[in-house]
Amino acid sequence: MSASTSANSSFHIAVLPGDGIGHEVTAPALDVLRRIEQTTPGLGFRFSQAPAGAEEYKATGKSMSEQTIKLCGAADAIFLGACGLPSVRYPDNTEIMPQVELRFIYDLYAGVRPARLIPGVPSPIVGADRHGIDFVLVRESTEGLFASMGKGVTTHDEARETLVVTRKTTERLFDFCLRLAQRRKARGKPGRLTLVDKANVFKAFNWQRDIFNERKRAFAEVQTDMLYVDACAAMMVKKPWDFDVMVMENMFGDILSDLAAGLIGGLGIAPSADIGDTHAVFQPCHGTAPDIMGKAQANPTAMILSAAMMLDWLADKHDHQPAADAALRIEQAVDKAYASGLKPMEYGGNDGTAAISKAVMTALG
Repeated sequence: MSASTSANSSFHIAVLPGDGIGHEVTAPALDVLRRIEQTTPGLGFRFSQAPAGAEEYKATGKSMSEQTIKLCGAADAIFLGACGLPSVRYPDNTEIMPQVELRFIYDLYAGVRPARLIPGVPSPIVGADRHGIDFVLVRESTEGLFASMGKGVTTHDEARETLVVTRKTTERLFDFCLRLAQRRKARGKPGRLTLVDKANVFKAFNWQRDIFNERKRAFAEVQTDMLYVDACAAMMVKKPWDFDVMVMENMFGDILSDLAAGLIGGLGIAPSADIGDTHAVFQPCHGTAPDIMGKAQANPTAMILSAAMMLDWLADKHDHQPAADAALRIEQAVDKAYASGLKPMEYGGNDGTAAISKAVMTALG
């Protein structure tokens, strides 16, 4: 256990609801975690809430205070709602994104984006209901084209942003993904890792392929292959059930992770995590959705599933079986709620935040 985790297995969670619907989806997810705490012997939580995002920037001139950053560093995990508003920008017109800043502060190099089709949720892909969709897209989260964030150069005649990949981060990322494929295989999944790149054009990706071939030797039980990013996009909309774990550069992952969410019903049910060697942030893939803010329409499913991801990560990090069992219970409760006929507003139904939350809580028991 870490120093911040007490002897009675109480995990300290830093909670950053953020902006817009971030507050609206965070509350029901915390309710789920409290129910889990009440019904899981040996598992407890201590929540510390702090402001972050566009509203905080408007009030203080910073997206997060130093106190909030320290809180995140001391916690066992960081649970973040959604941050940023279209109307609030930095002087250079870029968005307020503390979630991205945390990636660099705490070296959260693995952006984990699961794509699992929940029973009863419509997919735009023909045959998805029959074959199922269950893969994990992992984007490198601190380098690639995003390494140029805030450092780009513009003149009257041209603009330049620089893509950077390092051996240290590339090796850690590939090892993380190989272990993930290994864990999934132990749970009955294919156990296959696909490297997605553009090595037919850029030397940097050929260099990464050499490292990929080096690192996979220590994981003989994991199947591996390589795929160009444009071909990957086409295959994702043709046969997404053929994928298990994918790993890719930051910008490629930023784009394809939204595509992945679209395959399984949209951003409202897509969870995510940014994970490093010692810290991790868990948050929904969706944004702050100011157009539905305050209307009780926000779907909290992605936030609730992000809570399950958080518990699974804590279980793996601390060898804590009750947390692993609780993560599975949350996933099963979400599945049961949707299978019973739950229909969120984004699918043309009448179920808003409260109805979805109630259905999941009822399924939890």
